[in-house]
Amino acid sequence: MTQRIFLLVPPSEAKEHGGRRAARVGPFDVELDALRRRVVENLGQLLATGSLETVENLLGARSVLLERAVDSTRRLITGDSPMLPAWRRYKGVVWTHMEPATMSNSLRRSLLIPSGLYGVSSGTDLIADYRLKMGARIGHSGTLANFWRPHLTEVVRRHVGENVVVDLLPKEHQAALHIDVLASNCQLVSVSFVLADGRTAGGHGAKAVKGVFARALLDDGIEQIASFRYKGWRVRRTVDRFLVVAPKAP
Repeated sequence: MTQRIFLLVPPSEAKEHGGRRAARVGPFDVELDALRRRVVENLGQLLATGSLETVENLLGARSVLLERAVDSTRRLITGDSPMLPAWRRYKGVVWTHMEPATMSNSLRRSLLIPSGLYGVSSGTDLIADYRLKMGARIGHSGTLANFWRPHLTEVVRRHVGENVVVDLLPKEHQAALHIDVLASNCQLVSVSFVLADGRTAGGHGAKAVKGVFARALLDDGIEQIASFRYKGWRVRRTVDRFLVVAPKAP
């Protein structure tokens, strides 16, 4: 039987405005509901009692972005947030280069997105406009990654079964999962994006190729990924991971 492929992909700070009130239940909504409510309650307390600097650091925003983030957080607290599917909400570089608007819903459901607010969502789950990093500190659990880690690993493990899971997460979001525990149950594939000299690649180019690479995995399957090419980036396989290597600088 052909194994299904799931991708662990990061959320994005850039998000689409708007949405509508909706109550469709996603695969993680019931199990994670109480934990999500705890996050929102702690957000409400910090918003009500924290200094401007505290709120700026919590939401990672200032000026106009802070106004939008505070408004979105207040709507979360009152339960009045307009919702959009995650694939429509997230607008960052990785997401735009995945082109989720041209995916089937089946492929969108293969996207698993750890986040500070929701714990984990699939690409079709309804989510609010929000601003909250996995590294934010609320309550008494330290970072949100620390808060979510004891719960998310088992939730994701049950969801993916023995299928293939490709880890495309940055360290901030990897910290919300016990990756080694997850790997003991499924076929976990790690991917690193590196410069020609082996250093970790960053910036717009690395995010763009991550999105294109993710889409290629969904469209072509992991068996074909060794032939991946994008603007000089190529794939090299090592013992324990795929390396997506940038072209040499001129």
